[in-house]
Amino acid sequence: PMAALVAVMIMVSIGTFNWASIRNLREHPKSSSVVMLATVVVTVGTHDLAKGVLVGVLLSGFFFAHKVGQILRVASRTEDEGRVRTYTITGQVFFASAERFINTFDYKEVIEKVRIDVSRAHFWDITAVSALDKVVIKFRREATEVEVIGLNEASATMVDKFAVHDKDGADDMLMGH
Repeated sequence: PMAALVAVMIMVSIGTFNWASIRNLREHPKSSSVVMLATVVVTVGTHDLAKGVLVGVLLSGFFFAHKVGQILRVASRTEDEGRVRTYTITGQVFFASAERFINTFDYKEVIEKVRIDVSRAHFWDITAVSALDKVVIKFRREATEVEVIGLNEASATMVDKFAVHDKDGADDMLMGH
């Protein structure tokens, strides 16, 4: 029975494989081509379809996170005759975009108050909340008042649960960051 199953599996593989995809490897997005080739190589090399699929899923997840992490926009404007700067964040803040989020602010600008409007953003994980903590603490170290506005319900829940910038002693807790 095993030999018969192998024969059926080979015929199904040949019948369902899109042979044109090999010719179009250079035309398709590089990430899709890498996922396909890695899946095939691991499956053939290990003789284990599960390992091939696992590699394909992991690579797809990595490429997706990288792509979504690049879609983060920060706009800023001054108000009250230059005493207040409002940063408007648009996009997804998570482990792949947290560093970009932190680096988009000008911490050395001499200003009385910074308003961070996140009504068009979403904080997905603890890394994102930690990034918000770092931004707020960095501004406070420069003697700038900080106000975070527009958190959606899910993001507010994460911030309330995991953020330290709004807790007593936050400056001491994050001194090493």
